[in-house]
Amino acid sequence: MTQFTPVEIVLAVLFLVSLFVQLLYYWVLFSKPAFRRKQPPAITEQPPVSVVISARNEYHHLKKNLSAILEQKHPDFEVVVVNHASDDETADYLKELQNNYPHLKVVTIARDLNFFHGKKFPLSIGIKSASHEILLLTDADCKPASPHWISRMASNYNDKTEVVLGYGPYVKEKGFLNRLIRYDTFMVALQYLSFALAGKPYMGVGRNLSYRKSLFLKNKGFISHYSMASGDDDLFISEVARKGNTRVELSPEAFVYSEPKHQLNDWLRQKRRHLTTGKKYKPKYKFLLGMFSLSLGLYYLSIIILAAITTKPMLFYVLLASLFIRLVSRTIIHKKALDKLQERHLLLFSLLWEPVHLLLMMVVGFLGLFTKTAKWK
Repeated sequence: MTQFTPVEIVLAVLFLVSLFVQLLYYWVLFSKPAFRRKQPPAITEQPPVSVVISARNEYHHLKKNLSAILEQKHPDFEVVVVNHASDDETADYLKELQNNYPHLKVVTIARDLNFFHGKKFPLSIGIKSASHEILLLTDADCKPASPHWISRMASNYNDKTEVVLGYGPYVKEKGFLNRLIRYDTFMVALQYLSFALAGKPYMGVGRNLSYRKSLFLKNKGFISHYSMASGDDDLFISEVARKGNTRVELSPEAFVYSEPKHQLNDWLRQKRRHLTTGKKYKPKYKFLLGMFSLSLGLYYLSIIILAAITTKPMLFYVLLASLFIRLVSRTIIHKKALDKLQERHLLLFSLLWEPVHLLLMMVVGFLGLFTKTAKWK
């Protein structure tokens, strides 16, 4: 009879528990967006919408992307652009556009108020200046995937809907960094979309996010986390989103594409800033998100140590079987979800580079503990 050492027993138990937790996340949670069927509109009539964009020195991005928003095929909408103390050609360009697009509303903040951080202040001004109840938020460097973006997002509103979560992928380009950024964006989306579809919404992305103006005002805007540069999307949604008031829009026509960073340091700096808001999440979401990352880390750690110290064939067979089971599970879920989110070319990357991404996020998260709140630059 094969005798296992106490260390092998402890590691084997840790390994099997972490594997079980991982399979639970994939088949119970992450399968929800992966296998979700196309949803019918919540309403037949399209409500009026106010698209809100805050911009600071974004002339080149606005020139490239704003027309695609202004020319959306929606019966009644306005576009509110907050020009926040720009010193480039933003003001002149917006003034020129107003001659051709009467539904473009420009709000100018002439002076930079240094005691406010990030884009929360200009975004709040834009929201309060909006004429319509339904708000749709995006950024200056974002471009809708289709002229039906507004209509697709707005079709989710009925009497109960107060929040609509969309997907904001990054433009596909060549290179490892671009694949890493798009894979990270996919994994973040897989988590927040899965939780939302499970009735536990905890965040959205400001690149493609909609909620009611009355909800924003009733919640006193971003007042509870004004001191943080980030959080206008995830922290606000964490406060106001509920099972009964939140819907998810996964139609490719409702995607909004952004330009990715082209330098690793720039992306890591952006990622570190975003991760600092995680400290403000509700305890139950910090636990659930942390449990997924912890179980993944323990899974890899225990399997590496076991493979290194054991000489027992049976244990090797167990390790190989578990690797196969998890690989098949991840492949099925990731393929379906990647297809759903129009990220098909990331499948091989998602299967091979998971440990590297995990290690990188652990390092970035650790460094984020020492990151000071940054002002919007």
